[in-house]
Formats: sequence, structure tokens, C-alpha cells
Amino acid sequence: MNQLELKALAKINLGLDVLGKRENGYHDVRMIMQSIYLYDTIRIEKTGADEGISLCSNLSYLPSDGNNIAYKAAQLLKEEFGIREGVRITLDKHIPVAAGLAGGSSNAAAVLFGMNRMFRLGLSQKELMDRGVKLGADVPYCIMRGTVLAEGIGEELTPLPAMPKCTVLIAKPPVSVSTKTVYEALDAEEIPKHPDIDGIIKGLEEGDLRQIARSMGNVLEDVTIPMHPVIAQIKQEMLEAGAIGAMMSGSGPTVFGLFENRAAARTAQKNIREKSLARQVYVTNIHSVRRD
Repeated sequence: MNQLELKALAKINLGLDVLGKRENGYHDVRMIMQSIYLYDTIRIEKTGADEGISLCSNLSYLPSDGNNIAYKAAQLLKEEFGIREGVRITLDKHIPVAAGLAGGSSNAAAVLFGMNRMFRLGLSQKELMDRGVKLGADVPYCIMRGTVLAEGIGEELTPLPAMPKCTVLIAKPPVSVSTKTVYEALDAEEIPKHPDIDGIIKGLEEGDLRQIARSMGNVLEDVTIPMHPVIAQIKQEMLEAGAIGAMMSGSGPTVFGLFENRAAARTAQKNIREKSLARQVYVTNIHSVRRD
């Protein structure tokens, strides 16, 4: 196997709660993560012996060296296993960048998974996840995928019943959000209301999409929306078009809406684009993972 092509899936947070801050600066969280069928395509190729890592992408502004998390993932395995052959990584990116959708983490997860197969390293999913957390808190989840409860700093993962099928609308407004700034703002004030994570889990167990939508919440909205009111405008457009729930994903600025009716999602997509609230607006689906 000299070449491999993989899909690196985006994620949304059905619920995101922050429980406290550790002395090392990391935050204790309780989140429900869900992969969706919006993805980057990752191609991994072997090159000659004693060659290093090369990385390129369709986005000229992305780093192509050790500042790219996908590059770091390849470097980690090459160094640990003494892999002498070079590796060429090509990222064809469609997941919006710096958007709260774990695009970079998903790229790193795909490289770990792909190199494990390509070089027959024999690592289990758990062993890949143990290495992934060294790269970023979302990487272990991006290896596991599906519907998952994430605790600790995001690395303690518990699989949950699959999310009911529905249409997902993704809209990323043209603003930049600093995760560090968002968490600093959150630390500076009391959290007025925590999301109903247990309510989401109950909805998943019962296969009740409306129960899930009613229980969704993201504590980071309280600090991100005042900085970027367009997030609230996009949420409102989705709800007015028929979304049964709409929320910011991660630290933002991307907003997602859950729809029972695909035509309603298309209407919301059209309205959001026409009002210039976001250019990157995608209609997609939940991605489920079979767990034996």
C-alpha cells in the first residue's frame, strides 16, 4: 500500500458545558460530540527512503510544516516507529477553517489512522487515541467519531446511542473567533445557565430528535455572541425556516441547525446567503458509526 485516501469528517457539539478550569489552564468540559458528513479529503503517499514529510493543501494560507497538526501527526508516528520512508500528505479542505468544527483535529486523526494502516503499525483504536491526545484534545474523538460524550478536557470519551437521522445545515460567518479569548471571557464571569447534557443523552437513548433539540446548549454562546452578533442572526434565520434546534458549534463562529425537512434546510441556506450572513453554508447529514 503506497497511497491512501481518507475522509476527515467535521464535528458539531450537540451540547457543550464547562465545569471549571484546571491549574494548567485547561478546562474541564462535558460535551456531546457528533460527526457530520462534511469532510476534507486526505491523501497520504509513501515517498523515497530517508525522505521527510511534505504537506500541501488547496488553501495557500495553511502552514505546510510543523505548525500544521496533520504534519505533527505524521512526525509523531515516524519518530516513534523509526519510519524511514518519506510521507507526502495532500489536504483537500472543505471544512471551514477555525470554525469550531474540528477540521484540523480531524485531519490529524486521518493521518494517524492512515499511517497506521499504510505502515502496518498494528495500533488499536485506543492506542491511536492515546497518541492523538498529545496533538490536541479533539483528536481522540475524531478517531472514534459518531455520537460521543466527552469529559475531562475532552479526552475521556464514552460512545452514546446513534443520533437519529436528520438534515444538518452548517453556516460559517466571515468572522474569526479566538478560542483562547472566548475561554478567557467565560472565566471572567459566572455561567448563568448550563445546558441539559443529560436531557440530550435521554433523547439519544429514546431516539427522540425533538428531545435532543430542546436540550441542546453551549455555554460559550454567552460570551461569543456578544462579540459577534451575526451568530444570533444566523440562528434566528434557521429557526424561522423550520429548524427544530440551532446552536453555535464549539467556540464558534459556525452555527448548525437540525431539520426534519431537507427542503426547509435549503430555504434557510438560501436566506442566509442572500442576506450575506455567511458564504460557507452547507446542507449535510448526521454521520453514524456502527459499534460492535
